[in-house]
Amino acid sequence: QVQLVESGGGLVQAGGSLRLSCAASGGTFDNYRMGWFRQAPGKEREFVAAISRAGAYTDYADSVKGRFTISRDNAKNTVDLQMNSLKPEDTAVYYCNARNELTNYNFWGQGTQVTVSS
Repeated sequence: QVQLVESGGGLVQAGGSLRLSCAASGGTFDNYRMGWFRQAPGKEREFVAAISRAGAYTDYADSVKGRFTISRDNAKNTVDLQMNSLKPEDTAVYYCNARNELTNYNFWGQGTQVTVSS
């Protein structure tokens, strides 16, 4: 199975920015649709953003449109999430997701904590 390792989480004040990164190994990266999900305390895991295999199409949750940007580099096997204008409501564990477009199997990273203070 593909392995996903996330980095870049941390503590930031409201209005600040963070950049998350996900490094993939053990699979053919360009076979995967990549995405980011998050889970806040007491809430279900929710969709944040996704990007197609070649990076031509992106999708965002309404709550993050205009503030977050997802990107991928297939040569480096990485996916990033640039988060700007952060709000306390963005506080959550953020998970990298890979969906194999050939098999429809999903893989998940271990998660990275993002905390936005007021």
